[in-house]
Amino acid sequence: MSEEITPVASGFVARFGEHTLPAAVGPDDGQVVLFSEAELPGFEPASGYWRRQVARAEVEWLVLVRTVGAFGGEPCVILDEDEDGLHIAYTGHSGMKAEALGYWMVDHGAYEVVVPREEVFSIRVERIPVP
Repeated sequence: MSEEITPVASGFVARFGEHTLPAAVGPDDGQVVLFSEAELPGFEPASGYWRRQVARAEVEWLVLVRTVGAFGGEPCVILDEDEDGLHIAYTGHSGMKAEALGYWMVDHGAYEVVVPREEVFSIRVERIPVP
């Protein structure tokens, strides 16, 4: 496993004007909320950061960024990292395999577990375009 990639939180990122910013989809269809740590033109203050709601058509691109890997030969998404290891979610298609690997069911069809970092392989950051 490469130590070069640091797991990152999952979330949306958008290109708006000259800026690449954290984003959220909604609240209505076709809308995106942009976030900034610095004041930008058209952004409103919001509890320690700045935000601006725009039409989806106003952003150059929108992607979902997530850190993924493999645990026990099965695909996973990395949710968090702390002193106990990596908190991962199973993204395969077999609940029986997930349970055999030690995942616990957190919701119907959703499995998570915390494992030592060295047990997760092929860690990479994915950028999934949002149409």
